[in-house]
Amino acid sequence: MKKTQLWKSVFRVKHDRTDTRTRSLAVLSNVFLHLHPTRVNRDAVRYSYTWGMGGISAYLFLVLLFTGALLMFYYHPTKFQAYRDILYLEHDVPFGRLLRNMHRWGAHLMVITVWLHMLRVVLTGAYKKPREFNWVVGVGLLVLTLLLSFTGYLLPDDQLGFWAVTVGTNMARATPLVGHEGPFGPQLGMTPFNDVRFGLLGGSVVDSNALLRAYVWHCIGIPVILLLLLGVHFWRVRKDGGISGPAPLLLDSEMKD
Repeated sequence: MKKTQLWKSVFRVKHDRTDTRTRSLAVLSNVFLHLHPTRVNRDAVRYSYTWGMGGISAYLFLVLLFTGALLMFYYHPTKFQAYRDILYLEHDVPFGRLLRNMHRWGAHLMVITVWLHMLRVVLTGAYKKPREFNWVVGVGLLVLTLLLSFTGYLLPDDQLGFWAVTVGTNMARATPLVGHEGPFGPQLGMTPFNDVRFGLLGGSVVDSNALLRAYVWHCIGIPVILLLLLGVHFWRVRKDGGISGPAPLLLDSEMKD
């Protein structure tokens, strides 16, 4: 089991600290003691090769954390107050419109940059051995990014958010096993009052319970999970030898005509 490629992709080999060389390897291979890989091919870190989408996505996430924390000072997740808070933010709070637009457009840009980052990884083969585990982590980060965008749609409590969440949660009714209209759902006892849609909304319609649940997931649940996976993702990039593809690239001076 421990000799398989799958095991080695998830868990790295430990270095016994018996002599000077192995002690130095223990330091150089530790992401907390030595952040960057010991060797990096300069062609593998060109912006024309990496596009810089991973770093831009991480930067946008930090911007969203900062602006989102500021927006929480002016927002109440209730049906009576949510939309009024948005109007107050837009028209009365100094730089409130700028703050909201930074958060909104930053979220849209993060979805785009994460997609482009995944595309770059596919095109350069950076998902292959020994990076297959980190590819799975990256797919999880993509899903969480989309969930952050989706849950944020409902928070203004306007018509756009209401119908977006209505359509999205109606689609959840057809989820296999956990949706009452999905494959094997009725056989497992799923009904409109206990399936995944009911759990997401906290009821049968998009109402105050749905708004509160979207707020908790958007501001606490999903960001905490995303931060944990982001830490694992950066750690694995370092442990797997950098941000390039699975095979080292030849320098321009090393290439033969």
